[in-house]
Amino acid sequence: IAYDTPQEYVQRCWNAFKQQHPNASVVLNGKIFELIIYTLLYREGVKPFYSQAKVAFVPNVEFDTILYNKSTPVSLSLKTSLRERYKQADLEAIALKYVHRKAKSYLLTLSTDEANSVKQKIESGAVIGLDFVVDCNTDEVNQMIGNLKQMAFVESEKIDVVQGFVVR
Repeated sequence: IAYDTPQEYVQRCWNAFKQQHPNASVVLNGKIFELIIYTLLYREGVKPFYSQAKVAFVPNVEFDTILYNKSTPVSLSLKTSLRERYKQADLEAIALKYVHRKAKSYLLTLSTDEANSVKQKIESGAVIGLDFVVDCNTDEVNQMIGNLKQMAFVESEKIDVVQGFVVR
């Protein structure tokens, strides 16, 4: 698929899917949106990234996407529509920041009205974990990809949970 901007890529892929599957289930819509974002990241050279990722010392959370950078890991929460699910993304972002203080958390969506609502909640302080809400129907996705391209992501290192002299 040829495209000029990340926004155009997301729109073309999403519109092609919806044209062929106008009554797709919420679950299928979500999976397709995830795949569109994963292929966009890959095509734009924003890699490596982890999908359906678990992060050490962040219990009971499976992140949609983690881009690992030792000083500033980035989480992407991918939701076609938000309703109350932005709260889950916010809690996940808070949990990540307890372990990685400088982590950045993005919430990506296809719902313009809901994105604007959550942006207002971030501004007012009602949402404290999320750093950015990205409406993938707008130039915001182009800006996000541009920002991510400026960062260097790597595969995560293996860690020893406990270090020291072992007495047996």
